[in-house]
Amino acid sequence: MVKIIPRNRIKKINDNESEGKTSKDNYGDKLNISLDSNVKKLRELMKDNQLVVFRKFENTENDNIKCCLIFANGMADKDILNSNVIDPIMNSSIGKDIPSKDIINFLINKVITTNQLGKAVTIEVIISVVMAGDGILLIDGCSEAIVIYARSMEGRQIDEPITETVVRGPREAFTEAIETNISLIRKRIKSYELKMVLKDIGTLTKTKICICYMENIASPKILDELYKRLDKIEVDGIFDSGYIQEIIKDEPLSPFKTIGDTERPDVVCGKLLEGRIGIICDGTPFVLTLPFLFLENFQISEDYYDNFAFASFNRLLRWIAYFLTTSVPGLYIAFTTFHQEMIPTPLLLSISSARQGVPFPTTFEAFGMIIVFEILREAGVRLPKPIGQTISIVGALVLGDAAVTARIISAPMIIVTSLTGISSFLIPKLLGPIVVIRFIIIFLSSFLGLYGYIFGMMGLYIHLMSMRSFGVPYMMNVGVIDASSIKDTVVRYPLRLLKKRPRIIGQKNPVRKS
Repeated sequence: MVKIIPRNRIKKINDNESEGKTSKDNYGDKLNISLDSNVKKLRELMKDNQLVVFRKFENTENDNIKCCLIFANGMADKDILNSNVIDPIMNSSIGKDIPSKDIINFLINKVITTNQLGKAVTIEVIISVVMAGDGILLIDGCSEAIVIYARSMEGRQIDEPITETVVRGPREAFTEAIETNISLIRKRIKSYELKMVLKDIGTLTKTKICICYMENIASPKILDELYKRLDKIEVDGIFDSGYIQEIIKDEPLSPFKTIGDTERPDVVCGKLLEGRIGIICDGTPFVLTLPFLFLENFQISEDYYDNFAFASFNRLLRWIAYFLTTSVPGLYIAFTTFHQEMIPTPLLLSISSARQGVPFPTTFEAFGMIIVFEILREAGVRLPKPIGQTISIVGALVLGDAAVTARIISAPMIIVTSLTGISSFLIPKLLGPIVVIRFIIIFLSSFLGLYGYIFGMMGLYIHLMSMRSFGVPYMMNVGVIDASSIKDTVVRYPLRLLKKRPRIIGQKNPVRKS
């Protein structure tokens, strides 16, 4: 894909210039004026790359210009290189009186007809450009090379989001191409205040990322902190935004995310307008957003497209599901093992009769069934869709019914496990942390009963309250009494009442529509 910009925006790619040799192969050397010497050096460095093509040609009007076009076969667009580079140079009238130092600018301004061009002066940059899918034009007598942006690598088309499906709302999702993802955001926010900064990360992969933010809204302190953390990244390769997410996150040992991720452009645009910052990574459809708060785990884009009352009800359902999926197994163990007197007598008799003949204690039942459920869930995710659905049906119906009939597992434990698992699907962003919390609560409840459950929950919320996401309290607006701070938290107020951006995050421009 070729990025189209005005021709007067010619940039010089010399960020990676090196004054001396970086290896015995002169990888960091600058070009010299001899075309044959430059080609020989590049051939030696890329001798094992059979797809790299060296196409030498000359101007047909006179012998004033000798060139060599270098590109990777299958990655660069040959039609662009042939019709916009080779043909114009070979058939143009170029005077012999043009000095060698002016030939580069003459070709850029009057001969080559591609939309975006650049300049390169080092061997390192030239190799990076060719391996990225663009073309390099070397000219005899010039110590600079022309970069022709002509990438033509096939990629996935824009499709519906897979992990964040909605009934009502946009059906576009990000793709693996960074240029496409940038255009999806630009299409929605047509403001000059939207800034996008490109940066390369990864010493070997040189993965391109794009930092997006609204200049009039985003906090400069958060932006500076982000740049500092990105500059400290020293890894060989970045293949997904998850690498960046893990390296720069706060609380690296916590199972909770302090940097969000989404594959929906409308979600990213909405967060940008609240003062957050987005990170687009080339090669992945998941865009990062920061700061990320605990409340965002319970929010979806459809909440803002539906009626506020229905959206608020759905949010309350997610909070109830969070309580059920983390607490039901632990409370069941605590009550049935240590606090039977707190269970109503008819229910206690029903549970007792259901457990007749079951050889395992309640704690072992809970651990075993939850592990089996996680195995079935993982199998359903990894296998192809038709087979994955079959696995779920077999696991839920056949194995569950057979286990109860054989008196290996009690029926109440099947109900507890099913309720726990189904509730977790309402909040997929918390699926990983929920598994950790659930096992910790079960372990504590099996030893200390209800006291263990209470201590576990106290420890959990102390941990959450102590966390920060780029300086912003992770539990901001949780438990506050201020009416203005709860308008978009557990419930959603009507849009006409949401006149303020989140405090701390959008404090630079706190009023919407300003």
